[in-house]
Amino acid sequence: MRRLAVPGLVAVLAVALVGLLIFGVLQTTDESSIDQAVADGKRPQAHDVRLTRLDGSGTGSLADYRGKVVVVNFFASWCPPCVEEAPVLERAQRMLAATGGTVLGVAVDDARGDTQKFVDDNGLSFPVLRDVERAFSNGYGVKGLPETFVIDQDGRITALQRNQITHRWVEQNLAPLLARAQ
Repeated sequence: MRRLAVPGLVAVLAVALVGLLIFGVLQTTDESSIDQAVADGKRPQAHDVRLTRLDGSGTGSLADYRGKVVVVNFFASWCPPCVEEAPVLERAQRMLAATGGTVLGVAVDDARGDTQKFVDDNGLSFPVLRDVERAFSNGYGVKGLPETFVIDQDGRITALQRNQITHRWVEQNLAPLLARAQ
């Protein structure tokens, strides 16, 4: 009986391992595809949809800034790292404004009043769109907040950070694009 138990156990383990491998392959998402493409030096096309502007002045989209460098930042008012990176984004906005570019804030699953308070409390001067139904953020594979994407003049993703950004990260990823914009 023991002789049959060992091969049977090995067969069960082999089937389980193959099942896990298949599950892992099927779980490949747009997030990993975008991340891998950027890591490989490719510049995938940035996803875009029209969203409501926080200030109530209609709708806006990434396409409104075509030909300019844009830093798209997905955030929420309840997110502590989002608060911590707000000054970094405002500094990036000043850098980008000199060439006509912008930071484009995208509030994900956040109430309008809470988002407005966040913008006011942090002195943010860049445009903010509301992604209530995740129509925009899902196209980037956003799973957590904050997440930030650098979009070049051609509407392509050149860099991304799936957590809080730093001044150094902004400078490293914007300098080459801003030099090209001048």
